[in-house]
Amino acid sequence: MAGRSLSFTQRCNKYWRVIATGSCFVIFGIGALCLTFIVFPLMTWTTRDQSQREMRVQSIIQHAFDLFCRTMKFTGAIDYRFDNAEQMQQDRHCLIVANHPSLIDYVLIASRLPQCDCLVKAAIWHNPFMKGIVKAAGYIPNRDPESLLDDCSQRLNHGNVLLIFPEGTRTTPGQASKLQRGAAQIAVRTQTDLRVVHIRVNPDFLTKQKKWYQVPDVKPFFHIEVKNKIKVDEFIQNSDSPTTAARQLNRHLSSAIFPDIA
Repeated sequence: MAGRSLSFTQRCNKYWRVIATGSCFVIFGIGALCLTFIVFPLMTWTTRDQSQREMRVQSIIQHAFDLFCRTMKFTGAIDYRFDNAEQMQQDRHCLIVANHPSLIDYVLIASRLPQCDCLVKAAIWHNPFMKGIVKAAGYIPNRDPESLLDDCSQRLNHGNVLLIFPEGTRTTPGQASKLQRGAAQIAVRTQTDLRVVHIRVNPDFLTKQKKWYQVPDVKPFFHIEVKNKIKVDEFIQNSDSPTTAARQLNRHLSSAIFPDIA
């Protein structure tokens, strides 16, 4: 829908969504700073056990993200729906893999998971609003291949779930997406099943190519569908090496994450 064809009411609604989106991100930033400099330091002093502290931090993050998502929905900035979220919530010792069409995919998924480790890119560790959160939560930085597998294996062996976006960055609308092999490698090397989550956003919103204030003419709708698990043993048993198993798993994973393309 071209901007000049919008009615007065539609224009007002679009301007309001710009204000609502900006306000929600301001609230997000203030909340992140409060957690980083007030809440999490207090937890460090009162909870000495690192594993227990990280679990409590992740629970707080889940509630904070849920409040943020509800606020975006209440203000009319976005709308969203989860299908089969209870399956994801019951997972243990599992990789959760999802496509990555928008900036808030991680926030939406983590808002439904009381415990959720996350593999994050190194740049996040230099973001003033996120650095304290990812550090306190014990998230795994994707910057040291030597220790990455060991860190993931340790978390998974404790029964944790680990969220990964195999694309490595947000999807570019209109372009074919290609998965990096990291998630498949971790799954094969640690013999961990994968839970697939597929996210659709209509129309496109908060993509890598657009600024937050470039809102679409109509309210974006996020459909988050939690799909079946992929059993990694089948690929290991039918391959002559872990490398081959990871390659075959990655091809299968691509068709599962992008069913429309497949």
